[in-house]
Amino acid sequence: MKNARIKPAASRDTDAYLQRLGARVRTLRNQRGMTRKALARHAKVSERYLAQLEAGLGNGSIVLLRRIARAIGLPVTQLVYEGPEPALDLVLLSQFLERLPPAALAEARDLLLKRFTMPSEDARRRRVALIGLRGGGKSTIGRMLAEQIDVPFIELDREIERRSGATLSEIFDMFGQETFRRAERETLDDVLRKHQDFVIATSGSIVTEPGTLELLLASCFTIWVRADPEDHMKRVMAQGDMRPMANSPRAMDDLVSILRSREPLYAKADVTLTTTGKTPEQNLAELLRLLELPGNRMTRRSA
Repeated sequence: MKNARIKPAASRDTDAYLQRLGARVRTLRNQRGMTRKALARHAKVSERYLAQLEAGLGNGSIVLLRRIARAIGLPVTQLVYEGPEPALDLVLLSQFLERLPPAALAEARDLLLKRFTMPSEDARRRRVALIGLRGGGKSTIGRMLAEQIDVPFIELDREIERRSGATLSEIFDMFGQETFRRAERETLDDVLRKHQDFVIATSGSIVTEPGTLELLLASCFTIWVRADPEDHMKRVMAQGDMRPMANSPRAMDDLVSILRSREPLYAKADVTLTTTGKTPEQNLAELLRLLELPGNRMTRRSA
């Protein structure tokens, strides 16, 4: 008897996801009292395809899944959601929050944070997190600030490398974006557990992971270290990193596009420090002024 062929891990993961997707479609259809024939008709897909999908054997295009989601009456994002089924209270809360205007939504978030998870303002201000695009000056200013106020300086990327025993490039090449984001979140969790006071410089892309961004905003006093795109490019290249220009005649356009897409995320920071046209010493002085707000208990180290 021949040994059964063992599927690669990626294939097993895909099969498991398709099984969960099929079960979700079947459950949602049943909740709405729709027969398979009725759903197929409203979604304009074949009943055979729908049967295969519910059995965990279908792997259709996003367009077909969008038709099914619309026929059921929910966003396609909810249909293809990869995690476990969310709790009913979470679904209801999400629906409620979606109805709020932007100003009320921001107020609701603040109220929830203060009521359930947010540390005291004093504790949050003792943890300074610098966010922003690479080349803005986070590491330089962060080191100077940490020395001035006598707290540890942490570069999150270096901590990830230390914990994993691999460089960031190796992590991305071998394991991909998902593994890096998980390592980033776990490393930030570890830093927050071990330190009450610190200055931390984060990666430029940390804001693109909603869960990690939320944790950062709730736990730290966040500062967007901002610079003009030309300054970002010059500083990165001055450090000997030629990747921004490598095989990319549109490097500056790409950088501007990245910056624009992230600006709404960076703007969630408590304050903004613009470094363009200033010396590191001037930026440090401005940063100390930004930190010296009502309720701040951070004190400078005596000279």
